[in-house]
Amino acid sequence: MSKDVISIFDVGKTNKKLFLFDEQYNIVHEESTKFEEVKDEDGFVCEDVHALTGWIHEKFQQVLSDNKYNVKAVNFSAYGASFVHVGENGKPITPLYNYLKPYPENLKQQFYKTYGGESLIAKQTASPVLGNLNSGMQLYRLKHEQPDVFSRIQYSLHLPQYLSFILTSKPASDITSIGCHTQLWHFQNNKYHDWVYKEELDKKLAAIYKGDKIMHSNNILTGIGLHDSSAALIPYLKLFNEPFILISTGTWCISLNPFNSSMLTDYELHNDCLCYLSYEGKPVKASRLFAGYEHEQQVQRLAKHFNKEMGYYKTIKYDPALLKKLDKKNVAKTTGNATAMVQQSAFEKRPLNNFENYEEAYHQLMLDIIAQQVFSTKLVLNNTPVKKIFVDGGFGKNDVYMHLLAAAFPDIKVCAASIPQASALGAALVLHDNVSSKEIPADLIHLEYYECVAG
Repeated sequence: MSKDVISIFDVGKTNKKLFLFDEQYNIVHEESTKFEEVKDEDGFVCEDVHALTGWIHEKFQQVLSDNKYNVKAVNFSAYGASFVHVGENGKPITPLYNYLKPYPENLKQQFYKTYGGESLIAKQTASPVLGNLNSGMQLYRLKHEQPDVFSRIQYSLHLPQYLSFILTSKPASDITSIGCHTQLWHFQNNKYHDWVYKEELDKKLAAIYKGDKIMHSNNILTGIGLHDSSAALIPYLKLFNEPFILISTGTWCISLNPFNSSMLTDYELHNDCLCYLSYEGKPVKASRLFAGYEHEQQVQRLAKHFNKEMGYYKTIKYDPALLKKLDKKNVAKTTGNATAMVQQSAFEKRPLNNFENYEEAYHQLMLDIIAQQVFSTKLVLNNTPVKKIFVDGGFGKNDVYMHLLAAAFPDIKVCAASIPQASALGAALVLHDNVSSKEIPADLIHLEYYECVAG
């Protein structure tokens, strides 16, 4: 007898994954692939949109023809800040431009001079000025640099919606993709910004839907796709009613507060805050910190200096006595301010000869990282009734990080949260009410609570 499943395509910059979830949201099948990058007309590397398109078609047909599974629904999560521009025949007519491609300075100045300046646009669209990472600016560039190509565009679809379009041929714009630092959306007016209409970009954009919109493909319920960061938030929104912050940790540590809808200030924008939109269209204030990258760099430095294996830090447990020792040495205090989110913490400038051993130095590294993390998280926490902080990703497994974070927020429950493949699971859960009459299982997220331990 075939097993009922939801099929999810989860497309990252590096890995493209296919998951099959059963009715209890267990992963019953998983596979992954990578594609060689190609180059656009300027020689800049980018995603091979044709290889990606072919892979989606091929894998979906394989799943449909596999007698072990009965596919009830399919959905997609993918990285943001990327458009696929399709012509009248529904095929891509440009490369899938890389959001890391440098943006022309003259065009940038022209845009902000015309529409009120960087500060105003950034505040209204809740998007720091990020060049091609503001995907609306990609459309503006295409219109002004390649007007002939622009005129041939039938629809400009954000990548998650293009993945859905591959199977349904039905164009859609999803609110989570529009709301991820695109500079397209006016957060106070809850519609596209005036500049989008003045440039007539709205004529290239498909009708807007919330993230739980359903289309159909081969009589199978088909989602319209979700921005991956917003998708990863969905399991928490579905399972917890009390106000919370999610700190999603990896190379970047992103603090997401779905219970903060206040307008971004210049100060917050300067400190790398932005707003996303949830799958329901509600603002989610976020702040970013480059802490995972710094941790990676500094543990290399520690391993070399103390002659340890690269992964030695994973064996270290939180030690309050070490913190007391560092405090007596007058080392523990973090110097300077922690306001520049992409800059390194105080640890980079600390001489390693100040420390007796790896363990002592590592506790200081985490003290310095936590000083920045607390500053970053407080930017989105302030004046909101948050009761819990969830930490997922690498730092959620780090005993020193988690204890220090709990100590920094003694009035809030701090817990490590473990969800396998959160973005893919979120893309599946958003379809739940359409595919199942059962309750969402309450144990999808494994939580481990941490308390402040006095030294």
